[in-house]
Amino acid sequence: MSETRVEKKHDASSAYESELRQDIVTGDWVVIATGRARRPDDFVKPDRIPSIEGADPFENPEASGQEKDVLVYQRSDGDWSLRVIPNKYPAFSRGRAVKEISEGPYFAMNGSGYHEVIITRDPHRSLGLLETWQVAEALDAYQDRYIALMNRKSVNYIQIFHNHGKEAGASIAHPHSQLMAIPVISPYIRLELDGAERYYRSTRRKVFGVIVEHERETKKRIVFENEHFIAFCPFASRAAFEVWIVGKRPNPYFERITDEEKFAAAEALRKSLRAIHDGLNDPPFNFYIHTAPCDGKDYPHYQWHIEILPHTATWAGFELSTGIEISTIKPEAAAEYLRSKLDD
Repeated sequence: MSETRVEKKHDASSAYESELRQDIVTGDWVVIATGRARRPDDFVKPDRIPSIEGADPFENPEASGQEKDVLVYQRSDGDWSLRVIPNKYPAFSRGRAVKEISEGPYFAMNGSGYHEVIITRDPHRSLGLLETWQVAEALDAYQDRYIALMNRKSVNYIQIFHNHGKEAGASIAHPHSQLMAIPVISPYIRLELDGAERYYRSTRRKVFGVIVEHERETKKRIVFENEHFIAFCPFASRAAFEVWIVGKRPNPYFERITDEEKFAAAEALRKSLRAIHDGLNDPPFNFYIHTAPCDGKDYPHYQWHIEILPHTATWAGFELSTGIEISTIKPEAAAEYLRSKLDD
């Protein structure tokens, strides 16, 4: 008996299509592989790795041997609401002169700089769970310490960042941010600076202004918007539910933010973090401020901004070997989901 062979044709239109998206600022590529995840709820982790337990060194920093505050905000009842202290285990040596310590063909310098910790009062509530004025107070402290350190001889760039959750690098459960003032400009910031300059030379337009204009026009990726800022999932998101907060006023320098803008930025940051907290069951995350360097040079085509990166996946062979990250949900779907989780 002869056998009839039936060839089944694959209907490409019914299958998912991954996308290679390019970051308009840095030129980096990311893969949006939507076939590897189904719904936004799939990213919700039922259980988190608990933070390190034990005594809280930030509840009473003096008693735990921390150095004296470099900044403290007092409440009307006499208790503190925020304080900034030198890191007890700094990554950079405070106040030392920069010296070259090269070896043969290799270039190196001593790790001169400043490493500080910004601590909010409540040991259990992360920034997304605080009131907007409390987040604005944190931004105020960031700005205060930035201005205090930016003109030191060993400082050309100041990185402010926040780690939440053990998987994101937080070794102490008490919510806190960190500031590192260093003599070098990081490669990633250099990529952004060069990308912004390159885009301007090519189009005569500032790339961050173009981004804000397009995102406000399409509204597909916006999570939250107020008078001064938009929070959105970037077109070329490196991670699921990545959020950027960018100002509507062109301003390369975080330290030049006004008080009104500071409160608006705090609102956008708090609402974004709260939506991530509620929508993804309090995942670990990092956020950080990218700003123009304080090296005395002019960067008119750049724009300071905040980037939030939730930890929803682990880098594996492809990401590590290529530097191309894979995100398993479209930014458009991520933004829609986060919008649905915004509080009032």
